[in-house]
Amino acid sequence: MTTAAKKKTASKKKKANGCNCSHPPLKDAILEHLKLTLAHDASKATKHDWWHCLSLAVRDRMVTHMIETQAAHFKKKTRRTYYLSMEYLMGRMLVNNMHNVGVYDEAREAIESLGLDWDEITEEEVDMGLGNGGLGRLAACFLDSLATLDLPAIGYGIYYEFGLFKQEFVNGHQVEHPDSWKKFGTPWEIVRPEYTQHIKLYGRVEQVFDARGDYREEWIDTKTIEGVPYDIPIAGYDTKTVNFLRLWSSRSSEDFDLDEFNKGDYVEAVREKAIGETISKVLYPNDRTENGKELRLVQQYFFVTCSLHDIIRRFRMSFEDWEDFPKQVAIQLNDTHPAIAVVELMRILVDEENLEWNFAWSLITKTFAYTNHTLLPEALERWSVPLFEKVLPRHLNIIYGINNQLMDTVEEKWPGDNAMKREVSIIEESHPKMVRMANLAVVASHTVNGVAAIHSQLLKTRLFPTFDALYPGKFTNMTNGITPRRWLRACNRGLARLIDSKIGNTWSKNLDELKELEKFADDKAFQKAYMDIKYANKVSLAETIKKDCGIEVDPAAMFDVQIKRLHEYKRQHLSLLHILHLYRKLLHDPELDIVPRVFIFGAKAAPGYYLAKTIIKAINAVGEVINNDERIGGKLKVAFLPNYRVSLAARIIPAADLSEQISTAGKEASGTGNMKLALNGSLTIGTLDGANIEIKEEVGDDNIFIFGLDVDDVAALDEKGYDPFKYYNEDENLKAIVDWLGSNYFSSGEPGALKPLKDSLLEGGDPFKALADFKEYCECQEKVDEAFRDKSRWARMAILNTARVGKFSSDRTISEYAEQIWKLKPVPVK
Repeated sequence: MTTAAKKKTASKKKKANGCNCSHPPLKDAILEHLKLTLAHDASKATKHDWWHCLSLAVRDRMVTHMIETQAAHFKKKTRRTYYLSMEYLMGRMLVNNMHNVGVYDEAREAIESLGLDWDEITEEEVDMGLGNGGLGRLAACFLDSLATLDLPAIGYGIYYEFGLFKQEFVNGHQVEHPDSWKKFGTPWEIVRPEYTQHIKLYGRVEQVFDARGDYREEWIDTKTIEGVPYDIPIAGYDTKTVNFLRLWSSRSSEDFDLDEFNKGDYVEAVREKAIGETISKVLYPNDRTENGKELRLVQQYFFVTCSLHDIIRRFRMSFEDWEDFPKQVAIQLNDTHPAIAVVELMRILVDEENLEWNFAWSLITKTFAYTNHTLLPEALERWSVPLFEKVLPRHLNIIYGINNQLMDTVEEKWPGDNAMKREVSIIEESHPKMVRMANLAVVASHTVNGVAAIHSQLLKTRLFPTFDALYPGKFTNMTNGITPRRWLRACNRGLARLIDSKIGNTWSKNLDELKELEKFADDKAFQKAYMDIKYANKVSLAETIKKDCGIEVDPAAMFDVQIKRLHEYKRQHLSLLHILHLYRKLLHDPELDIVPRVFIFGAKAAPGYYLAKTIIKAINAVGEVINNDERIGGKLKVAFLPNYRVSLAARIIPAADLSEQISTAGKEASGTGNMKLALNGSLTIGTLDGANIEIKEEVGDDNIFIFGLDVDDVAALDEKGYDPFKYYNEDENLKAIVDWLGSNYFSSGEPGALKPLKDSLLEGGDPFKALADFKEYCECQEKVDEAFRDKSRWARMAILNTARVGKFSSDRTISEYAEQIWKLKPVPVK
């Protein structure tokens, strides 16, 4: 270790070791919780008991600092950011918390001194079922960075009883099971019944005159639901700041009807209780039915109104003048799901606080900011006016009022231009009329940001060009980031230790320090150490693949990884076409010299997204044939790991050689999996889409594999009329592969099972241009093959990826939000 590295490490250890002096040693705390909290004797304790007690011992330290943090914020009357998100993909908490609090080594020593296996104990934890994909994982990374940077912030969401779903494959098909992650409780929660909120739903609006003789609208005959808050402490890294995530659990205001029970109608006696609890029951209920749509809207309103009343309660503890509200409160909308918060706060200000409309609206537009996460118009939330009228009748009237103001603004700028009014209107004049939540969020927010440079540019030029003209300067960019604490230090301990030995360990809080690794990129000893760690991670993942998939894979093969939500625009099916391309070549020439590959997939498809589920079936069906075909000598393997989640990602990412980031250009907002994989030394093959462009700028053209249509190419193809049959008919190899896939060769037991995928590529118009990019993708994969054969070159490229992606720390992203959007300053806890 260099002298500078030793100084950094010594300084860090001194800080970490000095922060828990008021608590007993962890081993004593674990045993005390086993006895006094779980009422167990050590001789009878299960692995789950030990995990629970270790978690509680770590939580004790976090709670102490959380109390100190909140006291410091209250004393200084600090401005806070409130982050509203429908999902937080937290994963497992224990290991990450131990690293952040600085007790990882002490905890491991304590567990092993008790004669317990460390890995078995930490594996007992179940992933928190609070999120789905990149949106929720980004929110979790942001919470980590907010605390690490000593920024006063609270996250708000829903305390789902069941996660998205637990995925199983039956005959290659995705089957969904309830994700009952809270079945045995969680040691991280702190229930706060004293802050329970009572919210109104349904009812009707009556026009009345108030005591002063003024006309107003009154929301009456409503149904009441309770929201009970649960807090999850969020510890910063190498700091005493501990913020918290507040999650709302729904309850009926009338849990039990004793009269019905005494009559013998036991089901009816708890009917209201069951209905009330439904709201926070499941993450993202299927919204293909009217009931599903209604539940989603109710969920969104439930969590934002609980959160807003909680924010106002906290504001009033120190302030009375509403002029101070936007000075103390910054609210960030994480996508369109919480956009109804705009209308709810307006309702509170006008109806409950009796503020004048224009003054109330001025407070709204100084308080809210909005992050857009999609360029797909169909993914921008829209709710029917009849549904709004049923669930939130008063809010619908307020939306009309906001829209009238907007139309006046448009008329001032473009007199008589009804086309402009139709484009920006919050109300879409369709049948039925629809409320466009993204438009509402844009109108109400002082700042709207995209999440990668190209995404933010396309927001202004493609998705919201009229809004950009109407509100110059409102749109900006905040490129996404990831927390290096979880996505390197915690998940890839071997690589973290190697980096520590060369440059010290302060890089966890300043990821740009990884640039110091560049000087070791050509060092043969460092290359060997780096790739030995990669190999060890691959051995570990191979064991997981064997256990979960029953497939033997060679850790020496290239691990070609595509792990993300299953969607056509992410183009898992393009990767499948490439697999078939290689398989076909090997069948024609079994002696063909190619680098052996293991194609590793992890993804869930939304339950109602049938084509995405067909793609899963296709990958599994093709894999089943390839994995059992002795003719190709094991040169190709396909493993689709079931039930993709954060803890599984933490196993896959450190072991990946190649990172598949092959979305159609202009469709992926940013991506964060690309950042995690690059940080851990996986080379990217990708299109010029999302954050891939910025990763390319950082790592250099020689350390990434780029192919395919860019944004302008895609637009030009669409403009002249894209014809997938042109590519299909002109490329004999592609035609054979598509026909092969659509036949019953891979699904003999289910004739026609894969035909919908072929149909989507041809008659369906191949909306995400898989056929257009196929040839160049295969050619780029040949360059990957060539590079992987040169072990020294590949090691150098991998090291430089790790060294050069410091920009993609969520600490950098949050610092930019704090400075440019929230105007938020750190409040260190002394």
